[in-house]
Amino acid sequence: MIPPDVALVRLINSTAAYFTQNAPAYITYTEHTHISAPSLGRSQDINRAVQVRQADDYAIMQDLPKGAERVGQAFPIIPYFDPLGQAYSFSWTANLKNVQITLERKPVVAWQMPAGNPGVTAFIPYASFWVPSYLPDSTDAQPHFRITATADYGRGIYPYDVVVDAHSQLPSHVELRSTEDSESIVLEYGVIQGHWVMTRATYTAPEHFGPMTFTIITDTTYDNIAFPPTAPDPRLAGTPVPVPAPT
Repeated sequence: MIPPDVALVRLINSTAAYFTQNAPAYITYTEHTHISAPSLGRSQDINRAVQVRQADDYAIMQDLPKGAERVGQAFPIIPYFDPLGQAYSFSWTANLKNVQITLERKPVVAWQMPAGNPGVTAFIPYASFWVPSYLPDSTDAQPHFRITATADYGRGIYPYDVVVDAHSQLPSHVELRSTEDSESIVLEYGVIQGHWVMTRATYTAPEHFGPMTFTIITDTTYDNIAFPPTAPDPRLAGTPVPVPAPT
């Protein structure tokens, strides 16, 4: 197998290219979110039908079965998101009464590989902030990466665990972890109608209320995913917020 540093950079770049070249204009789906606090024995479900303009994450959402209509960012998180090659700012706060997510997706940027040099027989990309390695179940067709954040990375969320699908050669599983606490985000992906999209998202984080500390788990599944070529609702047909072109 090629060195994990090289393999990870190739995966990031090939995923970014596929993500950019196959971006849908609109996405519709049904989402089912289960919020739980296991140690408290409490839970709540939120179900919504969502129609979203992908370019600027503007969505029209209907509480199911016949509840209120809402507009804003796609709930709970737009399923078109590349956490490896796409810079982003992210916050996700959950409790048993409410889930608040803010995701700002920025342009996808490919990692630059070193230029060729006639005097060099081999080269590898190097990132001082991540140290990737292969887990024992890795194969050439289906790499499984474990990534460690170094002191140079600082504080925040980073990709901890990445599994590649043997057929599509795109990530099928990405786990993001925090350098500060036990917060984690697990994202499952599939290729549907030629689009690489999220099919499940699970957020786990410690919460504090007075002297109590407990864990909140927010688990969302996406189904009935479709990609209409035109706006499924006239309110989505407007011009999206300008987005810088990928570089």
